[in-house]
Amino acid sequence: MAKGKDAPRVRVILECTGCVRNAVSRGVSRYITQKNRHNTPNQLELRKFCPYCYKHMIHGEIKINK
Repeated sequence: MAKGKDAPRVRVILECTGCVRNAVSRGVSRYITQKNRHNTPNQLELRKFCPYCYKHMIHGEIKINK
């Protein structure tokens, strides 16, 4: 079965919420993952390790400009 335009799985980028708020940070941690649009219509938030904060932080979904 070929993936069409209405494929439920989409690619999302997760960005560290701690690095965005902290201006002293050296960078911003980002992860790329996939989510099913039908099962999770809201924005995705996962706890992932941030190498800039040196701890597990909440990474939230950001918009992708295409």
